Amino acid sequence: MPVRPEPGLMATVLADGYLELFSERTGTRFRCSPVGTAMWIALRQHDGDVDAAADMLAELWDRKPENMRADMGVWLDELRDAGLVHNER
Repeated sequence: MPVRPEPGLMATVLADGYLELFSERTGTRFRCSPVGTAMWIALRQHDGDVDAAADMLAELWDRKPENMRADMGVWLDELRDAGLVHNER
């Protein structure tokens, strides 16, 4: 099931490679490291398909796909808890 940004979410990649997510609706700000930035971009490139995004990054970074999926899962749980993304049903 695809992961989608919540309505009104703004994503900005900063000059230092960090990603800032800002919810216009709730005022929540979330800052991601450059690794989080790469995960966000991969997720958006794959239309919210976590497995496809994780597989791409695993190949690029020479990691096991299952480890990359687990790392993305933890990161996405943080974004869900912050109310910034949701699973599409």
